[in-house]
Amino acid sequence: MKLKDLRKKIRRLEKRLQEGPKRLAKLKQKLNAAEAAKAAKARKKGVAKSPKAIEKKSDAVKKPKKKLNLSPERRAQLAAAMKARWAAKRAAEGHTKGPSGDNQHSAPPGATPQAPENRPDGV
Repeated sequence: MKLKDLRKKIRRLEKRLQEGPKRLAKLKQKLNAAEAAKAAKARKKGVAKSPKAIEKKSDAVKKPKKKLNLSPERRAQLAAAMKARWAAKRAAEGHTKGPSGDNQHSAPPGATPQAPENRPDGV
């Protein structure tokens, strides 16, 4: 190994060793500051909420979801991949599904449909 490379490595190692305690102190300060902020937030949350705070949250406008610009082929490909993934997940859980397969609104196994209580004839 060349002398220049060795000197460079030694210089880097010395620099790293000098920075070690500084970096540790800096990280400890950050940790203490984060803990203090968390405690302050918990105290602030503990105070009874005023009607203004509740009103402010309800006024917040949610961002509309961005629509993906997918081609029909890609959309079909993604749908097939997701269905395969869900099927694998169900198989891993041990649940078996009937022939309906993709029916989201089917009743869970063992559930029997009941007539509405407010109408005795169930219509």
